[in-house]
Amino acid sequence: MTEQHMIQLLQKRGVTVEQISEIVYKLQKPYNDQLTEEDCTESVLAVLAKREVQYTLYTGIALDELAEKKLLPEPLQSILEADEPLFGVDETLALGIVHVYGMIGLTSFGYLDKEKMGIIRALNDDRSAVHVFLDDLVCGLAAAASARIAHQNEHAPDYSSKLRLD
Repeated sequence: MTEQHMIQLLQKRGVTVEQISEIVYKLQKPYNDQLTEEDCTESVLAVLAKREVQYTLYTGIALDELAEKKLLPEPLQSILEADEPLFGVDETLALGIVHVYGMIGLTSFGYLDKEKMGIIRALNDDRSAVHVFLDDLVCGLAAAASARIAHQNEHAPDYSSKLRLD
């Protein structure tokens, strides 16, 4: 598996790197006035290059595709078809991507999972396909790429000098 294979797999499911990059840009631009969309694309590609991210994406997308073909055992098939709100395994799988870049990624993931911006909303609302895992995986990709940028932002405010340990 390669980064290019993951890009093709995402495209096959209707997701482009640019759509993920747009979300990353919206997340990080308020904290980094020098940020460009190219920076965001580069960060998404860097996350996609990680093997553990590739394995996570491949697993979630395969489960969505198997559900579309009605090849999963019951009751899992019905759970995925209904996108049961208490299922939670989709978020749990996506958190494997998020944790690659720490707590900033975790908080960004929670925000994206709630707000569902851009392609995330489109995947969540699309009833013509099963995207139980993919919408959360895209949240995880965007959150991790955003956290990666945040960790590299040398212009971010340093609050550590203002901490009081009384």
